[in-house]
Amino acid sequence: MARLLKEGLLLRKLNSTARGSARKAARALASTSWHSPNGSRDVNDNNLAGCAHIGTEPALSNGSQFDLNWQQSAQPPDCQESGVSTKSGRRKTFGLSNKSAFRARRQLEGRFADFRPCGALGVIAPAGTLFGTEGGATQDRDKFTQFYLGRGYATAGQPNAAAAEARPASSDKKLFNKILIANRGEIACRVIKSCRRLGIKTVAVHSEPDADALHVRMADEAVCVGPAASTKSYLNIDAILAACKSTGAEAVHPGYGFLSENSAFVERLEQEGIKFVGPTSSAIAAMGDKIESKELAKRARVNTIPGFPDVIRDAAHAAEVAKAVGYPVMMKASAGGGGKGMRIAWSEKEVMEQYNVCHDEAVSSFGDGRIFIEKFIEQPRHIEIQLIADSFGNTFYLPERECSIQRRNQKVIEEAPSTFITPETRKAMGEQAVQLAKAVGYQSAGTVEFLVDKHRNFYFLEMNTRLQVEHPVTELITGLDLVELMLKVAAGQKLNLTQERACRIQGWALESRVYAEDPRRGFLPSNGRLRTYSEPRARPAEGGREQETVRLDTGVEEGSEISIYYDPLICKLSTHGPTREAALESMEHALDSYVVRGLTHNIPFLRSVISDPDFRSGNITTKFIQEHYPQGWQGDYLTDAQEARMLASAAALHVAKLHQQSFSIFPSGDPIKLTLTVDAGQQHEVVVSPVSDVTGEYDVKLDGSKIAVQLLTPNPGQPHLVDVDFDGKKQPMSFQIIKKLPRGFSILFAGSQHDVLIERPDQAAMAKHMPPPRVVDYSKFLRSPMPGALISVAVKEGQNVSPGAELAVVEAMKMRNVLRAEQEGVVKAVSAKVGSVLAADQVIIEFE
Repeated sequence: MARLLKEGLLLRKLNSTARGSARKAARALASTSWHSPNGSRDVNDNNLAGCAHIGTEPALSNGSQFDLNWQQSAQPPDCQESGVSTKSGRRKTFGLSNKSAFRARRQLEGRFADFRPCGALGVIAPAGTLFGTEGGATQDRDKFTQFYLGRGYATAGQPNAAAAEARPASSDKKLFNKILIANRGEIACRVIKSCRRLGIKTVAVHSEPDADALHVRMADEAVCVGPAASTKSYLNIDAILAACKSTGAEAVHPGYGFLSENSAFVERLEQEGIKFVGPTSSAIAAMGDKIESKELAKRARVNTIPGFPDVIRDAAHAAEVAKAVGYPVMMKASAGGGGKGMRIAWSEKEVMEQYNVCHDEAVSSFGDGRIFIEKFIEQPRHIEIQLIADSFGNTFYLPERECSIQRRNQKVIEEAPSTFITPETRKAMGEQAVQLAKAVGYQSAGTVEFLVDKHRNFYFLEMNTRLQVEHPVTELITGLDLVELMLKVAAGQKLNLTQERACRIQGWALESRVYAEDPRRGFLPSNGRLRTYSEPRARPAEGGREQETVRLDTGVEEGSEISIYYDPLICKLSTHGPTREAALESMEHALDSYVVRGLTHNIPFLRSVISDPDFRSGNITTKFIQEHYPQGWQGDYLTDAQEARMLASAAALHVAKLHQQSFSIFPSGDPIKLTLTVDAGQQHEVVVSPVSDVTGEYDVKLDGSKIAVQLLTPNPGQPHLVDVDFDGKKQPMSFQIIKKLPRGFSILFAGSQHDVLIERPDQAAMAKHMPPPRVVDYSKFLRSPMPGALISVAVKEGQNVSPGAELAVVEAMKMRNVLRAEQEGVVKAVSAKVGSVLAADQVIIEFE
């Protein structure tokens, strides 16, 4: 036991830098992470025990406890940036940078082949023991487990019966030795995670700017396929085929986007004898083409939306067709997806204006400029059915996903199941989806998307012949690993499923897409480096609340850069609980405790949507964002009760810091009078009475009302995050300190950011006499709302412009943004050249 305690003390001495470094290495082990407050994680297989990062598999989120079971490792440990290893009683400590760890991994494989990576601190434990094999090791191990589980250290163990039941039994038939992942970011990391568990080696491809990306470091091998432009790298079929040949990859998983629905790519793979982890080229050609797929859907007796069944020739033809179909209409890229190449038009004028934008986006994103038009269903819900099919004639539908919360026709928040769909409707939609898949001999994972009106009539929208971005919510409520099932189908295995098992719903799940974008500027993309990045945690299972799960699918870490070249997705944040309300509350807590600094992001906006009464009640359509934020999202507002809690928390935190600075502890003390000013507006008189600095308890009187505040123990490695409990309810919430002001804090509280000035009453009285700050007038300038390339300028010096006139087009993250005049004016100067790369807020045009 003494030896165990010495080892425990050594762990506790690891400084915050080492812990943060180890967390990065843990994310490199598996960017798809399942979190739980006790820090345990299972690696999601019936014959493997190990751990990395923190969290539990969704199928295990039932509050079950794990027993440690250290096993001989069949696979070498992955790169660890810091840690402690023991073998035959010897201890070795090492600390490596990200790059050094990656380069040294091959040497580590040989030296620690019998070690299993374990723990948020990067501990590598020898097979069959924990800190040695001397007598009493099991007892010491159990005590160690009990001690450290309560403090958030990771342990591992074998899955329980529920986890084993949740996944179909594995076949003995071999899958692949090595596959190449023709993608980047979080989806590449997600595929690598399943491959590791299945013992499959992985090859990453990357562009030149992505050379140090997380998916590159996670893979066993990496090949550069070209420069930054997608058309010359991730869409470069010849380069990717060459990478397959040079590395000996037997199969290619495409992820989503890029080449995932390119039938020509699949044909080339088939010619080279390389398996494609997805459907056949003929199925992709049939279902990936939005025009042909609608005709196939009609023949398969699937409900379809009225529209024009052929390709639109030009803008004039588009206006003619739209008039015949009847407004409003939706113009869509035939080869499209992800909201790109899509526009709604309510008049002939809008059709003429938007057609070329759709066409150009389609060419830029998919290399295919074909556009078609269909009737736009008003007040629709976007609901989709996940399919999985094998080569033995088995096709199963899984529970539906609700994807109605969208901006620019791109999904933002998804959930499963839908609050709107009845079992009868689910069955009808699922059966029609299966009919469509069987009509083209579909194999692998795919998704049939429907628009559903208020009467639950549903219409075929399109079929995505790939893994969907939002697949995590389906995995969370079914316990199935869709990537694993895709790999098994590609390897020629039969699915060990029944329709009843495939559609079994276990709890509720939500997904929020965290983007580097500015909701206040119409969701225009942002870019920059993640200066501070700290992932959220699940809420503790206490007060009768069942265990919940927080899952993160990400391809970034602290220090990663979100560039202008690719999609600005930071993370897919998913929560799972026994009920929708539990999953919603868990999502609120996760968003509140997700710390992202260095660029603009949409987390406050996501928090606003999740808390909206209509969203909470399930009263949503695809117009939710337009209808609830008609003037755009300009920040959320706190209720009076929320503002009071924010101010009480700020005052208590201010007093706590004063006491820390004085190097003294006061179990109780004299009341401290303060004046708090919110956003340079209303002032509040506050009196803070310390109850105990040891437990962080304070009584706060705010404008005559009393609030009991307890500042909980700060989160390790998260100085920007504060947990607080109010009135002894044992229901802690988190808020963030965005920055420290000279006197006060800038606080993000319940998704709403405010500057709270904290002063003594005499300071506040004097501040009233200070002159107001100078305001800069930018009304005479057109500035770029985000970093991007200047595609065109539609005006010249001396030209008169009227409100709504097109001024310029800026492209960022493969989306073209038309900038229009907000008022009448005369162009004084054009300050930027077409083709130049613009910084955010850079001046493009100056007006007189």
